[in-house]
Amino acid sequence: MTVYFIGAGPGDPELLTKKAERIIGECPVCLYAGSLVPAEVVACAPQGARVMDTAPMTLDETHAEIVAAHAKGQDVARVHSGDPSLYGAIAEQIRRLRTEGIDYQIVPGVPAYAAAAAALGQELTVPEIGQSIVLTRVSMKSTSMPKGETLENFARTGTTLAIHLGVRAFREIERVLTPHYGADCPVVVAYRVGWPDQMFIRGTLSDIREKVRAEKITRTALILVGPVLGEIAEFTESALYDAAIPHVLRPRVATVASDG
Repeated sequence: MTVYFIGAGPGDPELLTKKAERIIGECPVCLYAGSLVPAEVVACAPQGARVMDTAPMTLDETHAEIVAAHAKGQDVARVHSGDPSLYGAIAEQIRRLRTEGIDYQIVPGVPAYAAAAAALGQELTVPEIGQSIVLTRVSMKSTSMPKGETLENFARTGTTLAIHLGVRAFREIERVLTPHYGADCPVVVAYRVGWPDQMFIRGTLSDIREKVRAEKITRTALILVGPVLGEIAEFTESALYDAAIPHVLRPRVATVASDG
């Protein structure tokens, strides 16, 4: 018996990996986080499978379902949104499984920041503009952040930030980031990426809070901050495909044919 922690992606059932779809389709028990995972994602569960929305359940209750399945020798598809390695709350589940000697595997999924970039039609690592992405969140009422992992510290790098669980903390985000990025730094709020009602709100650190408030968005949103999100016409092209720069797979400098 195995528990499969499956990343369902941000919401679009078509972003489910082939492996994830196969496993869900084979497991007699499927537990999915219904507040973030559409029912359509687990519609491939086999006929007669025990499919449960765990949104209203506690950790103890979901674990009890897993233990019951284990006693019957049944595999479990534990389906989470996005990629389970990012804010998937699987560490505490894994700790319990290890204590009880229950096998598990993790099946990665498409993270929200990647789906957002794809929907926006842009690259998040533009040469000499931004080459790093910090995936972080704000504390608010959730688990506190480790010492040193603060917006202030990340802001000092000036790199692209992907801020989870922060849409209700825009006043603080604006206060902390503006001195480092500038009031006109581009910001994108990606709401319910991959769902039919997805929305992208563009603005700057100086005006994004009011734009988000006008749309009455209070949850299920990812905040992207950084210069790479702006309209960039001038930037250095990557050396990867530069004809004048050889590399191991293209050891010779390319030559341009002349008309003569």
